[in-house]
Amino acid sequence: MSEPSQIALPLAARAPAAAQRIVVGNANAQVIEALQTPERWPFHVAVLTGPPRSGKSLLGRWAQGLHGAERLEVVDDARSLDETALFHRWNAVQQGGTREGGALLLIANADAGGGAGWRIALPDLASRIGGSLQLEIGAPDDVMAAELILAHAEHRGLSLPEGAADYLVPRTTRSFAAIEALVATIDRISLERQTPATMSVWRAALEALHGPEQQRLL
Repeated sequence: MSEPSQIALPLAARAPAAAQRIVVGNANAQVIEALQTPERWPFHVAVLTGPPRSGKSLLGRWAQGLHGAERLEVVDDARSLDETALFHRWNAVQQGGTREGGALLLIANADAGGGAGWRIALPDLASRIGGSLQLEIGAPDDVMAAELILAHAEHRGLSLPEGAADYLVPRTTRSFAAIEALVATIDRISLERQTPATMSVWRAALEALHGPEQQRLL
């Protein structure tokens, strides 16, 4: 398991936030691989789904930056778009989509995979979305969870002592949202106490998120 090596900041001040980076792991490696070759997508359209806070929008921005906006259109929160307008976008890609032409990436919530979960009212759109490439971000394993903890801390300018990820991973929920909330809570408590983010802060954060029963694992 990857471990941090920085020394915790002794004061409440934080370094400037680092640029948000993509953590590649078991949950998203295949998605990232597919995003690199939109010319191979069926109908030049892919639907990216995943749990909350799993980096769907970040991956969409990365993919568009990789290929250019003229070659890859990204529609975030595609479920909120008018279905007729989305149908026209899908058709527009077919008219201009060639091996070197444009593609369309639709980003939606985890239950939006395929037509059924999305509950699309327009039958033609439902069939087209269902026939597009379905990309789904899964749940992070322990190795990825550890790297996510370090990445969120890095983004916040929060320095964690060595062994933090090893301690925290077995004691928190394996979800992107829970891991992000844990690091945010550690950061908040550390700032409130004006102390480094050491084990006493980790324990307080775990208890704040999971309740007193968490003490059985501490």
